[in-house]
Amino acid sequence: MEPEASTGHAPNLAQVAASKLSKMGDRTKQLGSAMQDPARNNRIILVIVCVVLLLDNMLYMVIVPIIPDYLEGLQAAAAHAQLPPFPTHGNSSNATSHRRVVAADNFDVQIGVLFASKAIVQLLVNPLSGTFIDRVGYDIPLVIGLSIMFLSTLMFAFAENYASLFVARSMQGIGSAFADTSGIALIADRYTEEAERSKSLGIALAFISFGSLVAPPFGGVLYEFAGKRVPFLILAAVCLVDGVLCLVVLKPFSNRERANMPVGTPIYRLMMDPYIAVVAGALTICNIPLAFLEPTIAKWMEETMQASQWEIGMTWFPAFFPHVLGVFLTVKLAAKYPHLQWFYGAIGMVFIGASSCTVPACKNFGELMIPLCGICFGIAFVDTALLPTLGFLVDLRYVSVYGSVYAIADISYCVAYAMGPVVAGKIVHDLGFVQLNLGMGLANVLYAPALLLLKNVAQMRPSYSERNMLLEDGATGLYDTIKMEQEEKKRKGLCATLDENGIETFVRPSFSEEESSGGEYA
Repeated sequence: MEPEASTGHAPNLAQVAASKLSKMGDRTKQLGSAMQDPARNNRIILVIVCVVLLLDNMLYMVIVPIIPDYLEGLQAAAAHAQLPPFPTHGNSSNATSHRRVVAADNFDVQIGVLFASKAIVQLLVNPLSGTFIDRVGYDIPLVIGLSIMFLSTLMFAFAENYASLFVARSMQGIGSAFADTSGIALIADRYTEEAERSKSLGIALAFISFGSLVAPPFGGVLYEFAGKRVPFLILAAVCLVDGVLCLVVLKPFSNRERANMPVGTPIYRLMMDPYIAVVAGALTICNIPLAFLEPTIAKWMEETMQASQWEIGMTWFPAFFPHVLGVFLTVKLAAKYPHLQWFYGAIGMVFIGASSCTVPACKNFGELMIPLCGICFGIAFVDTALLPTLGFLVDLRYVSVYGSVYAIADISYCVAYAMGPVVAGKIVHDLGFVQLNLGMGLANVLYAPALLLLKNVAQMRPSYSERNMLLEDGATGLYDTIKMEQEEKKRKGLCATLDENGIETFVRPSFSEEESSGGEYA
């Protein structure tokens, strides 16, 4: 009887398995059809890019509470191993104290170089990555950047000396040069409408600030209770998942659409554009206070307000909320008044300047949070207003390929963060912390009027007929070349048409070609 019972249950199990497989197949088909929908596909791509930017900025800041303490422990262990078991002469105490002072100075220099190496390498690689992105598209460089970031994070987790940490930090700069630039350019490419582009780039900027501000407490807590490797292994796992999702959604190695796309404008030509240069300068100067305060404010807080380690670690965290508020306000204002993007950037720079000047006047931990929140609020205004402006300038003056122009934006950030760990300490040592903040605040306030130059660009938003005012050197891209050819035919009074036999003939137009095609072209 038992064999018959078992054979009776076999068909039921087979039916259940078949029904489950069919349901899984239906869900897979639904997922595939949902991913083919352009709007949903763009949302998934936005999530992928936001995770990339979150990871990059967490990797940039997570080492702040980990690496100095870890390297100090390695250095102390090495020094203890090299010390003689007993004094050999009377001046041994003086020699030992001198060696400690020299070691402390060398340690500060090593930390500064390690922190700045990522931004310096990223600064050097960005011109190459921007050109590469313009040639091959946005998806392959994004996968390359994620792969390098994954390897550098694993190297951080298992590094046991300064040399391996330096290599891991430098590799992270290479990965960021590819991943950040291609990710932001991909958002600009997928969201062509200006309001949607501003909103999407604002969301990406919110993830950047969240990664930068949450990383120090995230790394400090895990390092304290779980060790050095755990925070890096968690970030590496998230990076791996995001890379797999990127391969599934974008299909970078099977996409051949890029072969039919126009070639982007060379990065050196974009750098010589006065409007792009003004935007790049604003992005650099507005990020200098943040880049210069991060390596110097901890020591100043210890000396002036006897701040504890948890207060130093939590100083920047509340600034995330005004940053998100600034992004939200700028997106809303840009949707209603898009011609005032330059004005929002100028307001942000004035806000940064005033906040930076009030930092040295703070007497305690609570007071210091207010100007730091003001700095992040102003940075949100500048970034959210000017990053979409870069895409608009490329659409208006050149070919709509965004790798090189957002490589310039990434270079602007890297200039500030490459100088921060090295230059800020030197200024504080020679001039003082007060003079550093006053100089940074004055630089932001004085640069704000330069954004008035972008007012000419803003006037072209409602009317694209003023486009030729900027095209002083003739056709600069594929779309402008086509437009000039059409204008040449119109001046001759001829237009090309196809008769019923498919033969091209030239006839005089019976209506205004500009009126019929101008809206579609714009």
